[in-house]
Amino acid sequence: MVKTVNTVQDWISIIDIFDEGIIQTKDNRFLKIIQVYPINYELKSSLEKESILNSYKIFFNTCEFNSQILIQSRKENLFNHINKMQEKIEDESENIRDIGNTYIEYIKELNRKNKSSSKNFYIIIDFFYQKNDSKRFFPNENEKQIITNNLNEKYLKIKECLSRTNNLCNDLKKDEVINVLYSFFNKRKELK
Repeated sequence: MVKTVNTVQDWISIIDIFDEGIIQTKDNRFLKIIQVYPINYELKSSLEKESILNSYKIFFNTCEFNSQILIQSRKENLFNHINKMQEKIEDESENIRDIGNTYIEYIKELNRKNKSSSKNFYIIIDFFYQKNDSKRFFPNENEKQIITNNLNEKYLKIKECLSRTNNLCNDLKKDEVINVLYSFFNKRKELK
């Protein structure tokens, strides 16, 4: 019996990433990743919270296309931060060093318990485009423009709706998309 070995490329369905940050998959879907910079909802007043919730209702009713909300939590390694703090307090007075060392111990304890983390928020939108003559294809410039226009129209609609909730968003370009994908597929390594 011959055992076939699948490569990572077989497992990941990405064919290409265009300069505009659009991802082409093996099933002829084209994806755009939008990074969202959220507000701190808990700091808002009751009236502001109600307004934000109403804006989200409008957002979900307005965006009549497929989208996926993705939240990425990452445990932070605070080793570099701790080293910088230790360097900064070396030449300070004894009182400042004591305060600094107390803070450093607190940060080390957080790091040991792995309670320090950051979150990244993304919305992924897609567009399915199939040519009649082939199952998988590489779009020409005209087709790329059609795909880009469709995804940009969806992005602008999302951006407008989220701005009503005071959330900012940004569509990612090729290098940023590669970094996001790298961070999902390589959980153990830090980004360079």
